[in-house]
Amino acid sequence: MSWVGDTEHFLLYLAAECGLSTHYRESVRHTLTQFVAWCQERGYAAADITETLLAEYRRHLHDRGLALSSCRIAVVHLRRFFKYLHARKALPQNPAELVRGGVVHRQLPDTLAAQTVSALLNSIDPQELPFGARDRAMLEMLYGSGLRVSELTSLRADRINWEESFLRITGKGGKTRYVPLGAMAAKAVRHYVQHARPKLENAHRRVPQLFLSNRGAALTRERIRQIICTRAQQAGIDEHVFPHILRHSFATHLLENGADLRVIQDMLGHADLATTQIYTHVEAKRLVGLHRTFHPRGRKPDTPN
Repeated sequence: MSWVGDTEHFLLYLAAECGLSTHYRESVRHTLTQFVAWCQERGYAAADITETLLAEYRRHLHDRGLALSSCRIAVVHLRRFFKYLHARKALPQNPAELVRGGVVHRQLPDTLAAQTVSALLNSIDPQELPFGARDRAMLEMLYGSGLRVSELTSLRADRINWEESFLRITGKGGKTRYVPLGAMAAKAVRHYVQHARPKLENAHRRVPQLFLSNRGAALTRERIRQIICTRAQQAGIDEHVFPHILRHSFATHLLENGADLRVIQDMLGHADLATTQIYTHVEAKRLVGLHRTFHPRGRKPDTPN
């Protein structure tokens, strides 16, 4: 089978048998496209790939300036791909079985101060119909419920329980979780649904997604990112503001105010508590900064003893 046939069958397998999201499959497709191009330049078929060649490809990614975390993701994708080919008897052995992605030094996530988030949200007038109401509702929900942008784009109005104030979210791997809808977010979303969404609906093409474009289609991830960047600039915020920073801020601010880490894990939809624990490092870093700033023994002396 050709490289194209192998990769397309693998992507179908990820969708049909593994139930993995479109976003994940597109990430895998990107990895395989880059890898196949590298192999074809050198005349390698799938049967030619060895552990040594995969290690060489990993060095190639590193030499191109790819971040260690991105190299590691690419290696994970390739390991899964070759495991699939081996399991389907397309290869006599799995050349990627022993290949590792290298040590990744996890960076602390970027967050916004609570005052900055408030300034961003309050800068959007919900009475400006339809876009002010829509954008205010989106940002209130991203920050108030800690949603991933992919979860926001796929969210439907019938997934909101107005009486109990929670959302039914389908996250990574098709897993369902229930997330509280805060009072401010609920008010903004209700206002959007009642007064703005009808103005955005397309009579010829009804879509179930909650947040719509000016043409009545579901908003894309990229369009939401653009909207948030524009709104941040209009609010005079110098920091780089993007959808996921609101999710990071949601978790960090909960932790700062005493929320239990496992509760935050459930709300974020993390399968592993270790993923959520990164926010304890954010809080620890903040506390160290406060100590150095305000404690009389926290600052370094100007001159050595």
